[in-house]
Amino acid sequence: MLNFSFRNRIAFNYIISTALLIFVVFFAIFTIVKYSVYSHINSDIKSEVDKHLTEIEVKGDRIGLNHDDEWKEREHNTVAVNPVFVQFYDSEGNINEKSPNLKIHSLHFYKNRHDHELFDTRFVNKTIRQIQVPIYHQAVKKGYLVVAMSLEDSQMVLHNLSKTLLITYPLILVVLFLIARLIAGRSIKPVTSIIDTASRITKDNLKSRIELPQNKDELHKLSETINHLLDRIENTIEREKQFTSDASHELRTPLAVIKGTLEVLIRKPREKQEYEEKINFCISEVNRVNNLVDQLLLLARFENQKKNIQNESVHLNSLLLDNIARFSTKIKSKNVQVEAKLNEDFYIKSDSYLVSIILSNIISNAIKYSKENGTINISLSKENETINCCISDTGIGIIPEDLNKIFNSFYRSEAINHPEIKGTGLGLSIVKRLCELLTIDVAIESKENSGTSVFLSFH
Repeated sequence: MLNFSFRNRIAFNYIISTALLIFVVFFAIFTIVKYSVYSHINSDIKSEVDKHLTEIEVKGDRIGLNHDDEWKEREHNTVAVNPVFVQFYDSEGNINEKSPNLKIHSLHFYKNRHDHELFDTRFVNKTIRQIQVPIYHQAVKKGYLVVAMSLEDSQMVLHNLSKTLLITYPLILVVLFLIARLIAGRSIKPVTSIIDTASRITKDNLKSRIELPQNKDELHKLSETINHLLDRIENTIEREKQFTSDASHELRTPLAVIKGTLEVLIRKPREKQEYEEKINFCISEVNRVNNLVDQLLLLARFENQKKNIQNESVHLNSLLLDNIARFSTKIKSKNVQVEAKLNEDFYIKSDSYLVSIILSNIISNAIKYSKENGTINISLSKENETINCCISDTGIGIIPEDLNKIFNSFYRSEAINHPEIKGTGLGLSIVKRLCELLTIDVAIESKENSGTSVFLSFH
């Protein structure tokens, strides 16, 4: 069975259950017919007993019929058609009288049988059903009336029925197996489609999808689920390709600038001040490359970070104040006013290091995109069991069409229009991935030239 195809396994399992059901039905049919046949014979035997008990004549120790014409009836005279065998025993166990169809044979008297008990026995190599009824005369047992009927016709009927059932049973199962196999083959057609589609999918061909079945059953749901999985895989691979391409571009640009600057610098002797200026410029580009590599490594590490997440008590007030202190130099250089409304202590259960990275990136962006003499507002509040954090600035803002793209890696809104603002476009991508990792809701509202607000909800 382990080597059966899926279609054959379905058909085989169906046949197993059907075979048990048919067996029960056939057994019930045979039992009912047998019970009916035996009930009819038992009724006939008892009827014969009742009739003969009213026609018995007892003379001394002799028992017999008071009308000899009774023996002339066909069922007592022949063994060809529905014979009824009748025999009388006296109290000594001697045969007094018997029906003519017994001829030279006699019915056997079974002392271990109960009176009025119906049982099967053998008579001249034939099966008969027999009853032994005591005969009383004036409250004294005078002997026994033994009545028997042939079971030959009944057994022939039961034999033919059992033979028919035994022959038809495997035939029915074979036919049902073929039908079940055909139906199963049609039912699992989407599975075949899944196999064919899967065999066509490669890294260069992710467009193939499974054709959905017409019936919206489990296979329809399976096909739909696999199609959604393929969509996610395709989107992920496309994002990875785009990420690789963007990362290569972002790394290539500062390296090309450094190379060009150094090539120009060595073409001829320069003044010390010019050397220092170009070297400092190259150092800044190297720092930019280092920062980019650090962020790329951070993104790569997040892919398998879930199993390493720490679940600890995190004091949000402290994390926010620490990050504000960390960026104090940048805040002073742009003369930005930071207003932190932290009226009470707020604690959450999460990973302190990862939450700090989220807050650091958001605050860094708020400072970077704020205008000179701008304002950054930071607030914490609690609603039911959710702690909400809002970090807003009065900076350049984001145009509406870019709001749904800002979480993409390396995407920077209107970077060309603001060349003075340096960045890699990875900050919000890191924030988004970490929020998904820690099940933190993140949302952004922004208006061009008015500012941006980032909302975090800790559950």
